[in-house]
Amino acid sequence: MKIAVFPGSFDPITRGHQAVLESAMPLFDRIYVAIGVNAAKQGFFSIEQRKRWIRQAFPMNDNLEIIDYDILTVDLCRQLNAGFILRGLRNSNDFIYENEIAQANRHLNPEVQTLFFTTPPELSFVSSSIVRDVYRHHGDYSAFVPQGVVLG
Repeated sequence: MKIAVFPGSFDPITRGHQAVLESAMPLFDRIYVAIGVNAAKQGFFSIEQRKRWIRQAFPMNDNLEIIDYDILTVDLCRQLNAGFILRGLRNSNDFIYENEIAQANRHLNPEVQTLFFTTPPELSFVSSSIVRDVYRHHGDYSAFVPQGVVLG
């Protein structure tokens, strides 16, 4: 069974996250969308709200499971018997940052491979922090999040 973990804050889920998952789903038997919990950093939206939005973006999909976690991602992979970590790349800056994390993860657990998925060019600027900023300033964020996701 091919199992992957897609870690992130998903605060909130974006169309870029959605594109990564849509690309990865045919490749894996199970994907855990893993919302990282950082005790030193409070999220803008609650964990439960983020889980609802992810479920809403992927209704009736049996190979996705949405969880939260507060351990190292490679340790989560070990617990879930996952051999892959999925990461999205929007641009070359993302690659530099994500490659460093992938190398550290490989050092910590050589059995887990990181796979990079590029987002569509029209989403190359979309991030959760941009969505939050547009939302905070009462702007129209709807083009940046999966259809039907309403923040608030």
